[in-house]
Amino acid sequence: MAFDRLHPVREAARLQYHGASAMPPLRHHETDRDHGSAPPAAAPPVPPELEHPACPLCGLDEVAVAGVAEPPYRAVRCRCGFWYLKPRLAEEAMAETYRDDRYFEGEGLGYSSYLAQEPTLRRTFRHLLRSLERRGMTGGSVLEVGCAYGFFLDEAQGLFSRREGTDFSRAAAAEAARRIDRIRLGGLEQLGADERFDLVACIHVIEHVYDPVAFVERLRSHLHPGGWLILATPDMGGFWRSLLGHRWPFYKMPEHVTYFDRRSLARLLGLAGYVDVRPLPYASYFSLDLVGEKLGVRLPGPLGRLQVRLPATTVAMAGQAP
Repeated sequence: MAFDRLHPVREAARLQYHGASAMPPLRHHETDRDHGSAPPAAAPPVPPELEHPACPLCGLDEVAVAGVAEPPYRAVRCRCGFWYLKPRLAEEAMAETYRDDRYFEGEGLGYSSYLAQEPTLRRTFRHLLRSLERRGMTGGSVLEVGCAYGFFLDEAQGLFSRREGTDFSRAAAAEAARRIDRIRLGGLEQLGADERFDLVACIHVIEHVYDPVAFVERLRSHLHPGGWLILATPDMGGFWRSLLGHRWPFYKMPEHVTYFDRRSLARLLGLAGYVDVRPLPYASYFSLDLVGEKLGVRLPGPLGRLQVRLPATTVAMAGQAP
């Protein structure tokens, strides 16, 4: 798991808030109140690239709770219990951000520096791979969807006979090509219809996916019978979200369009036809410097370089192809 920053897509959308949205704006949460501040100026119409989806998990368009808002975006909870982003940026507009070569290395897009997080990312991935090995989920071929610089697949050397990945960023794909057996520039459309793997990993990817059920169903068609899909995503049900409230860094609007907890992640795998769905341990490591950045605290250099393990930041689940 990695932290990231605000980018121009989000900032530009803020300036066009709110106009025609179906729900009134909330500052941070449905319980927030305005204490004597001046009324906001009239806002221009909602930009045409915004859309108001139904629940991506059950298909209902019945919002039960309107939660944290970063105008014009808002996290909402469906009557079925699933949290998602509504309104959200149209998928193609969001995809342009992922294809931008600056996405992983600052300049206002995506990550402040994915490369700077390499030590803690690799430590996190080694822990996950040990868990997979203990459960008999390693061996054969592995595909990582959204592999970024290939750190997970690089750490998987010796555990799989072939390691392949996909990513939308040309710059990230070039980095990953130095570490893995094969990289595909793009998404699942780059896979042949008959290509199968023994394990597919989506690590902090599913929260970016606009139609998660169709996506996970399609991944099943690229698994050998008995193969495993691994999903890891920020934990909407973890205590960090409750503790930090609107400051929880993984709302990350507009990039994150779905918010899973253990129950909804298992539900997704079941809806997509997987069997033997089971939770996986996931230990997330961060530098204190990065944690301080997210909390608005500046730490001295030596202290900031220390690594800490934070529990309950990520929920991970495995499902087997029948």
